[in-house]
Amino acid sequence: MASTTDDRSDRDSEIRLWREDGWWIARDVGTGVATQGESRSDALENLDEAVALHRGEIGREPTDEELRELGIDPEENATGTEAPPDILE
Repeated sequence: MASTTDDRSDRDSEIRLWREDGWWIARDVGTGVATQGESRSDALENLDEAVALHRGEIGREPTDEELRELGIDPEENATGTEAPPDILE
């Protein structure tokens, strides 16, 4: 298992990289987020996106206009009241 420090997103964090079953696995030690990729570069790019999602840095609610463009009536579109599956918590 290899370990490196990565500051591509203006942060210092420990990243661990290793190969497993033909895949590169990348894990951000601080957040516990892990991803994989066919190449080292792919695994690190995937990790950047996954950590950003984990931290809430990307992603947003669609606008009413965007919903209408997709054929969805914003007035009838609401978040459900059921709890999300365990895997999403």
